[in-house]
Amino acid sequence: MNRKKVFNLPNCLTMARILAAPFIVLLLYFEMWFGFKFGSYFAFGLYFLACVTDYFDGKIAREQNTITNLGKFLDPLADKLLIGSALIMLVRLGPGWGVPAWVVIIIICRELAVTGMRAVAAEQGEVIAADRLGKAKTLTQSLAVGFLIFHYPLFGWDPRPTGIVLLYVALVLTVVSGGHYLYNFYKKWIGTPEEG
Repeated sequence: MNRKKVFNLPNCLTMARILAAPFIVLLLYFEMWFGFKFGSYFAFGLYFLACVTDYFDGKIAREQNTITNLGKFLDPLADKLLIGSALIMLVRLGPGWGVPAWVVIIIICRELAVTGMRAVAAEQGEVIAADRLGKAKTLTQSLAVGFLIFHYPLFGWDPRPTGIVLLYVALVLTVVSGGHYLYNFYKKWIGTPEEG
């Protein structure tokens, strides 16, 4: 693969989103280990910047006609790593953060299943890009995680109830979109009998 295509600006933004995930986890660990209240604020700031790159990498790729198969693969993977690692840390921080473990387990299992389907499709020379339902799921998950990371009331407004409601909406979208991917995958690669 051409090095210039791999390291184009959209792909670099996507890779930066992947690299942001461990730093967000580390900042949330500061919150847990040292009672460093501002850890969640810094984690939110980094998380917000990472989410902004999710908008711009796609926009730039379309405008500059630099959409690549690698970018189509890395973009949803970056979302999964960023959101999944943040959700796991929110569970680790305890019940006060409002994230039930069972919700996170369902979300992560769905993401692993879809990633597996993408791997099988890639072996057939095709890349399964995110559809509208999948993008709506990712947006809702991103908003939910953002509100939950912010966590502490600000000027009398508590972000946690909003984050929790969005998390359950995201859970529904996660299951529905996962079922949609599974149905399409089965219909295209498994359900159609081979000719000959």
